[in-house]
Amino acid sequence: MTSKSLKKLFTYAMTAFSALTLAACGSSETKEDTSLKDIQDKGKLVVALSPDYAPFEFKTLVDGKDTIVGADVEIAKAIGEKLGVEVEFSAMSFNNVLASLSSGKADIAISGISATEERAKTFDFSEVYYNAKNIVLVKKEDLAKYSTVDGLKDKSVGAQKGSIQEGVVTAQLPDSNLVSLTQVTEMVTELKSGKLDAVVMEETIAQGYVTKNDDLAIAEITLKEDDSEPGSAVAMPKGSAALKKAIDEVIAELKSSGKIDTFIQEAYELSLSAE
Repeated sequence: MTSKSLKKLFTYAMTAFSALTLAACGSSETKEDTSLKDIQDKGKLVVALSPDYAPFEFKTLVDGKDTIVGADVEIAKAIGEKLGVEVEFSAMSFNNVLASLSSGKADIAISGISATEERAKTFDFSEVYYNAKNIVLVKKEDLAKYSTVDGLKDKSVGAQKGSIQEGVVTAQLPDSNLVSLTQVTEMVTELKSGKLDAVVMEETIAQGYVTKNDDLAIAEITLKEDDSEPGSAVAMPKGSAALKKAIDEVIAELKSSGKIDTFIQEAYELSLSAE
C-alpha cells in the first residue's frame, strides 16, 4: 500500500472516529426538563378530567351556571395556586383523559386515575392522594339475589371504560359478562332500567348514588383488596420531573393538613343536592 493510500485511510478513520465521538456526546446529553417552566411561562394549567365521578368531579349549578366541581377540582386549584397560574378545566370522557396528555392538549390529568405500573410506562404520576375500595352496586330488590360472586355468573356487570374497575370485573368476576360504558351516569341508568345486573365502582362514588336513589344498594359481595392497587394520583406527560416535584409538595401539604378529606366530604355533600 502506498503512502498516499495510507494517508487516505488514516483520514477516513479519523473522520469516522470523530463522528462516533460526537454521536456519543450527543446521546449522553439529557433533554432539559421544562415541564414546570412551560406552564408558568404561559400562566395557565390545563387540567383534563371526566366530570361524571362525584364527589371527585361532577357538574352542578353554581350561581345559575353549569360548573365543574369536586374534590379533584379543589386539588387542581391548589396545584394552580402553588404554581402561580390560572387553572383551566378540560372536560372529556374518561377514556380520553390520558390521551389528552399524550397529544399535548392538557398539562395534567386528575380524574380518579389509578397510577398503575402499565400506565407509568407512558406517564409520570404524583404521589397517591386517595386510596379507594371497589364495591358492587345493584338494585335494592336484587340484594338477596346478588349476595355472592357466584350469583353474578352469566350476568351483565358494568364498569367505566378505560377504568381500573374493568380489570376488577375481569379478574374477580370472571364468569360474568363485562359491559364497558363511557359514563358512570350511563351505567347507573342502565342498572336502574335492568339492562345491567350490577356495576363495579369505587365505594365513595357508589355511596353518593345510593343516597340519592332509594332503589339502589351496595351488595354484600366482598371484592378482594389488591395490595398492589396504586390509588389515585395526578398524571402528567413522561419526563415531567420538575412538575411532579411541585405537585407532590402540594399533595403532601393537603394530606398532612387533612384538606383532601375535607374536599371529599364537602364535595360528597354537594353532590347530594346536585342537579
